[in-house]
Amino acid sequence: MKVIQHSAQTLQTALVSDHQGLAKVYREYTKEERCLLEEGFHPGEPGSLFQPITVHSDSDWIPAHPEEPQDFESFYRDPYRKTPNASHNTIYIQTIGSFGEAGVQTDQYVEWLRQYSQAFFYGLSVKLLPAVTVAETGCSFRVNSNTHNLQILTGDLLRFLGNKKPKDAFCIVGITMIDLYPKDSWNFVFGQASLSMGMGVFSFARYDDSFYSRDYAERLRKRLQPKQGDYSVFDGYYTPPISSTLLLRSCKTMTHEIGHMFGIRHCQWLNCIMQGSNHLEESDRRPLDFCPICLRKLQVSVGFKIGERYKALLHWMEEDQRQTPRAEEAVAHQSALYLPKPTGAFHASKLWLCRCLDILEKR
Repeated sequence: MKVIQHSAQTLQTALVSDHQGLAKVYREYTKEERCLLEEGFHPGEPGSLFQPITVHSDSDWIPAHPEEPQDFESFYRDPYRKTPNASHNTIYIQTIGSFGEAGVQTDQYVEWLRQYSQAFFYGLSVKLLPAVTVAETGCSFRVNSNTHNLQILTGDLLRFLGNKKPKDAFCIVGITMIDLYPKDSWNFVFGQASLSMGMGVFSFARYDDSFYSRDYAERLRKRLQPKQGDYSVFDGYYTPPISSTLLLRSCKTMTHEIGHMFGIRHCQWLNCIMQGSNHLEESDRRPLDFCPICLRKLQVSVGFKIGERYKALLHWMEEDQRQTPRAEEAVAHQSALYLPKPTGAFHASKLWLCRCLDILEKR
């Protein structure tokens, strides 16, 4: 295992910038906000809120995909990055295919994702578009020769999303429980985006712990090659149960990919939601939120108060505990109308948010 440890001076320059004007803008943060952000200058020390990046193998993202690190100044001066404005300030989410048993479970899961994204990108509006079937996208599909699961082609989905993108959209993202592939020579891809067009598509299929098992329910019972255009193979398509771990992984992926829409590149400074990942183990190591450098990139794009954003995220994690139904309501909801949000996997992130708010509010 290799630890990527930057000096405090390097991290300070990456966050604040040596440019006098940008350093002046940084000083507009409150004393408490600067105190929180500067926790990142000493990652890994006892009690630190932020940790250095650990590379566990050559198959991890950083050794496999060498990239130029993006500090705050290079982000800020990027002429191609997109910034929300009064006429383009909405993030749209388009579900593609089944997300579970039809009805309350599907609707609730997707609504949880929308609410989380609303808190994460605090200050912007996040809306759901009406769900579409795979057939409605007109996309190409195949059976993966290794997993024997159905996969749909990302390029076709991006073209579909481009035609569906509302005029007031900052970006549009498609999400699906069906595995993806970008071209015939690739085994699979977690997702694909067109940053210049403000759209992306990504799959949560491989976030089910059982995806790689021999008896994974999603596999075709008969290993046949379906005909292109025969979308009946997706009828009754298996989707994994909505667990706390699946919800956590889904929130990570969605916010990571939307983060790219702002022009935020893969993080190479600290352990961060914006780190790239080549596999599920690496994705699971990423925290649920930004490091200080990437947080500043988003904050300057949207203009939120850091404490207000953290409170919104904490509220999303706690609201079911705060609104536990009364006994008579619980009986009335036993038919699965009441679906408590499975946030057990978010416990560590909840504690982390509380520590951040302690600094911001000097409690």
